[in-house]
Amino acid sequence: MGYVLGLDLGTSSLKGLLIDKDCNLVYEASYEYTFYAPKPSYSEQNPEEWILALNSIMEEINSKVIDFGDNLEAISISGQMHGLVMLDEYNKVIRPAILWNDTRTSKQCENILKDFGDKILSITKNRPLEGFTLPKILWVQENEPDLWEQVKHIMLPKDYVVWYLTEKYSTDFSDAAGTLMLDLKNCKWSEAIIEKYKIEKMYLPSIYKSEEFVGEVTDALSLIWQLKNKVKVAAGGADNACAALGAGIVSSEIALVSIGTSGVFLSYEDQPHDNYNGMLHLFNHAISGGYYSMGVTLSAGHSLEWFRRTFARGKMFKELLENIDNINVGCDGLLFTPYIVGERTPYADSKIRGSFIGIDTNHNLDHFTRAVIEGITFSLKDSQVLMEKVANKKFSKIISVGGGAKNKEWLQMQADIFSCEILQLKSEQGPGLGAAFLAMIVAGWYPSLEECVTKNVHYKDSILPNTLATIEYDKVYEKYRKIYKATKEICV
Repeated sequence: MGYVLGLDLGTSSLKGLLIDKDCNLVYEASYEYTFYAPKPSYSEQNPEEWILALNSIMEEINSKVIDFGDNLEAISISGQMHGLVMLDEYNKVIRPAILWNDTRTSKQCENILKDFGDKILSITKNRPLEGFTLPKILWVQENEPDLWEQVKHIMLPKDYVVWYLTEKYSTDFSDAAGTLMLDLKNCKWSEAIIEKYKIEKMYLPSIYKSEEFVGEVTDALSLIWQLKNKVKVAAGGADNACAALGAGIVSSEIALVSIGTSGVFLSYEDQPHDNYNGMLHLFNHAISGGYYSMGVTLSAGHSLEWFRRTFARGKMFKELLENIDNINVGCDGLLFTPYIVGERTPYADSKIRGSFIGIDTNHNLDHFTRAVIEGITFSLKDSQVLMEKVANKKFSKIISVGGGAKNKEWLQMQADIFSCEILQLKSEQGPGLGAAFLAMIVAGWYPSLEECVTKNVHYKDSILPNTLATIEYDKVYEKYRKIYKATKEICV
């Protein structure tokens, strides 16, 4: 008997999945924490809350799984990307972490473009955006110089937890790729970038492969948690990379669509090419030598939640969606764009806002509900179209996870709009499962991530596109694509 623990450090909670050698879920625990918005556009979190959550999870598993301490072999972690954590020379947190969804850094992004132009894209394969780590560092340099003077270690959220476990300063390539400081092709911190902004290289952590051994759980923690083995800790991976692992995205003909608060359309890439010209994110995958491209819809499930809260208060989601199958494709001319907090892909426009177009007196609540869901899916199709046209991809299957995979009508809508076979996971555990796979490798259970994924990721029956519906959706999508340009002029 042996166990590994996959941790998922999210924006609102830390989740832990205890997995055995047959990839059975033995126990699951989750502890919530808060993030703070001290000013408009700010989003911060106290890293010590992550540690409190970790200790609570370890305490709970110890109390519920009698042989946990005897059989835990390895730990790995998936984490929210881009967040800035800074420590002083005594390893004390200097200020709250600035999170991925913090948008205070527009000025710093503009300055990076002025300083580097397209060279930043050639180095990092990404354009400066407020969510990335480098603009956050520049903001601290400019606005909190006294705190910047104290900095001795810069890390990402999951890497702070790895440091707590091992007392080692580390990150992995998939998370480092989201900092806007990684030379993606040469797999190292970019000297041109860090020298330009006076970031000492010694402040940045060593970069590991996601499944690579970083260190062992410290003796002090092993004693507290009653761990009998020398528990190995892997470097871990970015949340989207680990989610892709857990969904089986290890080849370029299969894509992942994930609909949560935001939406993601993700595809495996064999090399860090320049084809997308920054229109999509391009990051290192958790699989060594692999990469992934990713388009983002900022308000996917968030749009549906906003609509329910604003126009259907009191209705549960199941009740809200129960009649959408009675509404025709295209909602009898009603269209919705989910730009209610701006958009990321393909426009990278923080000022654009959403809209309902084509309202008439025949439309009822079910029309509006279906229009919201169609609009979210069209927005994700924008990323699919970019991948297919720019990189000549052709997807044989798309794996659907998150809220969009929990409603059969929405699943059929995805098959029809994407014109592709849709699959669901038999067991959807998200990034935590991908993290557990990394722990399995460092524990020596499998020789490669590919073999681990192939053996342990399984799918339900597929949903095939309806040809007639696809033809109709293609016509509606062409109308949808015109809305952004038509509304941009008034969204200033």
